[in-house]
Amino acid sequence: MSKKELAAHLARIAEALERLAPPAPPAPDFSAAEAFVWRAAGSAFHPVAKVNRVDLPLLEGINLQRDILFSNTARFAEGLPANNALLWGARGMGKSSLVKAVHGALAGEGRLKLVEIHREDIEALPDLLGALSGQPFQFIVFCDDLSFDGPETSYKALKTALEGGVEGRPKNVLFYATSNRRHLMPRDMIENESAGAIHGKEAVEEKVSLSDRFGLWIGFHNCSQDDYLAMVFGYARHFGLDAPEAEIRAQALEWSMTRGARSGRVAWQFVTDLAGRLGKGL
Repeated sequence: MSKKELAAHLARIAEALERLAPPAPPAPDFSAAEAFVWRAAGSAFHPVAKVNRVDLPLLEGINLQRDILFSNTARFAEGLPANNALLWGARGMGKSSLVKAVHGALAGEGRLKLVEIHREDIEALPDLLGALSGQPFQFIVFCDDLSFDGPETSYKALKTALEGGVEGRPKNVLFYATSNRRHLMPRDMIENESAGAIHGKEAVEEKVSLSDRFGLWIGFHNCSQDDYLAMVFGYARHFGLDAPEAEIRAQALEWSMTRGARSGRVAWQFVTDLAGRLGKGL
């Protein structure tokens, strides 16, 4: 076969492979919604018609955390410098609710977008950032309940994305994550590897340093009984749940005892139950 015939043959193969390849995903229309879910399979942005969130003033007991995250996000929405944020700590205390509520409070003009990435897709985060770079919007990329276990190495993709690598993190993107773990990995893993050989300690340093890439660490702690009741009555007033205050208080405390916890999540679950018994919608 001559060189000319070989070149023609290879061109026909290339054309056939191109026809067999799946079509490229359509260019995302970020003006279609204020929030999206990104899935690595297909590199697709799925618009969210209605974000599952509560209004910012309804989040009681986390005033300091609210003010810190709101200020950081407001600066970012205006195109000013801002930090990636890790919201860590007690379960059910409003970490993810705060991210969504802050976005909702600042998304009014349509320039600030929220893009959720699932934990299992975090390894493809650099691809997501590449798709957002250069867009005429400001993006908060949000990963809920982020943590790493065992020997997995997907945290390296996150480190690269947060640091920006050679290209640098796109100026129109911030990364917010929530986690029950301050260092995004189990304490027993840190202790076990730290007790090992030098290479084990180096591995711990590499993993723990991931949380250092977040400019903001915002801690959430278990709430007091007063904070818990403030959450309950705040929801009850907002949704017009007419019941005697002493009755709501007694039932809310009993509800928390049966759950063995006091938190914003438990308060919301009680109010949901109360609204249902009163025949009211939320």
